[in-house]
This record gives sequence, structure tokens and C-alpha cells, in this order.
Amino acid sequence: MGIEKKINLATRFTEEIVTREELARLLDEKKHPRAYWGFECSGLMHLGMGLVCGLKIRDLIMAGFDVTIFLADWHSLINNKLDGDMEKIRLCGEYFKECFTAIGIEPESVNYVWASDITEDMNYWEKVIRTAKNISLQRTWRALPIMGRDMNLSDIETAWIFYPCMQAADIFHMDFDVACAGLDQRKVHMLARDVSERLGLKKPVCIHTHLLAGLRRVDGIKRQFDENIDVNLQITSKMSKSIPGSCIYIHDNPKEIEKKIKAAYCPPHQTRGNPVFDLLKYIVFAEKEKFEIRRSMEHGGSRNYQSYVEIEKDYLEGEIHPLDLKNSIIEVLIEILAPVRKHFRDHPKELEGMIAMGITK
Repeated sequence: MGIEKKINLATRFTEEIVTREELARLLDEKKHPRAYWGFECSGLMHLGMGLVCGLKIRDLIMAGFDVTIFLADWHSLINNKLDGDMEKIRLCGEYFKECFTAIGIEPESVNYVWASDITEDMNYWEKVIRTAKNISLQRTWRALPIMGRDMNLSDIETAWIFYPCMQAADIFHMDFDVACAGLDQRKVHMLARDVSERLGLKKPVCIHTHLLAGLRRVDGIKRQFDENIDVNLQITSKMSKSIPGSCIYIHDNPKEIEKKIKAAYCPPHQTRGNPVFDLLKYIVFAEKEKFEIRRSMEHGGSRNYQSYVEIEKDYLEGEIHPLDLKNSIIEVLIEILAPVRKHFRDHPKELEGMIAMGITK
């Protein structure tokens, strides 16, 4: 596979590459660059993590990257996920492995590493301390939104301050060439790039993906996670397990998918801030080469669209009714997620374990 094709695979459907020139140089110098994606073990997997992140991991594997999925158990504890119960956190990590397998990431095609695997090494903690010595407390504070914490918080746990330093040290200690994450992790990646220069360490290329919008309408922005208005809007409105009805889990059954999409916010003549169009752009067209709006002849008949831009234009002009769009997306999502449902029917242990522990979001 040529370098340009590898770059296109690695960068399609992303929000930002820091930097594209560095990525091209890396792919020219290395046949199998080392990339990683870290995940807190925090609950059931929704489409934002399972498909937006998961499909990008699949792209990177196809492009020849040596990919590590980092299961951040200690980071999850620091961030009070699953009540800080390490037993629940570890079970969630095993469930995540099953989820990634279900969406088509074969276990042998990636490396799974737990944070616990590296925290036993004193050299890791040396990197954490050296990172902390090379950034100000204010810079660390500004990075706390990577944990889902508002920038305006005045009362924080001391342990939270460790988190950005640990995340940067994760990259350094495991010697990754590329750090991947949603756009909400941008600040810690920029922090890692700055610190790498001061410590004479490898500067990671950064790949940032879109934060899939939750299905509910966002009325006003009441919290601040980033100084950039557009980034703050994306973080504030992202799909969240903690907001009932706002997210679709990758193993939802067809009736649940239909119910959630039909209730989703989908204003006519508007694609910006429209979560149904987020599903269309970042999931449907990431998986399908075309998309069919199915409707009766009375309402214009069915039509195939070859690109997101085409369908966006018709929707803005009122050529497509929101209900027709929803019904068509319901059908495609049910089809895309069929292998996941089958996988968990055949391998129910981890999902049943999550539900048995009362983890329903």
C-alpha cells in the first residue's frame, strides 16, 4: 500500500491531524508506526466509542500501524469511574475487548495493554514526575477537561492533577509514534508534544476524531471544557452514557435503536447541531459507499446518495423529510450493528457480567 493511501486511511473522518506533514514523514520512515488509543473503563460502549473510535482503529490497522488499545484502569479509578471499584473496572476492560472484537477488530491484530501493566515499573513513574516538573499547575488544570471535568471547577481532588501527567507519560513510556483520541483529549496531547521537546523525547503525531453528538437537543452551553467555542460545543453535546436516551449502545436491539432514533432531535432544514446527521456522516458513510432514503412514490420515491454532501444539500433545501431520514438511518444502523448483536449472543459472558453488576450506562 502506498504512503498516500495509508495517509488517507489514517485521516479520513477525523477532526484534526497534528501534523499531517509529520504523519507523512513517519509513514515514509517506518513501515509499522506504533499508535495507541487509551480508554477509561467506565461503562457500556456506545456508538461514539465503538464505531467512531473503533472504525478508525480498523483504518489504522489496514494502513499498517502497530496499534495498542490501552485499558486505563488506574486512570479510571482516579476519575471515580464505576465507583472506583477496580474489580468492576477490570471487568469493564474485558467487556471492551469483546466489543472491539464484535465490531471486527480481531484480538491478534491489536495489542491490549492495561495501565496496571506499566504502573509497576518505576521508570514509568519517573516519566510522570519529569512531565509534572515541566508543566505549570495552571497548564495541568486547563487539561482536566480530558477527564470530563469543567474548566470552572474550584474544588478538585488532588489525584486529578496526576491524570494529565500520567496520560502524557503513557505515551512516552510505551514509545508510541502516534497518539489517537477524540477531540476532547487534544489538550493533553499538546501538553505531551511540548513536554517531549523539553525532555528530548519522541514527539507524538496526534490523530483526533469527531465527538459523536448525543441524540438529545442541547439548549445553551452552560459548562466550559475548552476556550474554543466550536470544540466546547462538541464536547458539551457529545454522546454520553450518563444521559438516558441520548446514546445508542453498540449491542442495542433493533427495537431500542428504532425507539432512540425516532425520539432524536432532528430539525428540518438544519444539519449543524443535528445529531442524526452526525450518525449519517461519521458512521453510515464511514461504513457504506452509498445511502438510500426510502420513501413512497407519493413522497418523491426512494433515492440513493453517493456522498454526505449530496444528502446534506437536499436536506437543507427541504427535499428530505426528517422522518424519512430517521427511518432510513434506523434500517442501516440495525444492519451495521447486526454482527455485534450476534457476537454477544454467542459470547454473552462479559456483557452479562456488566449488567449483573448493575452497570447499565
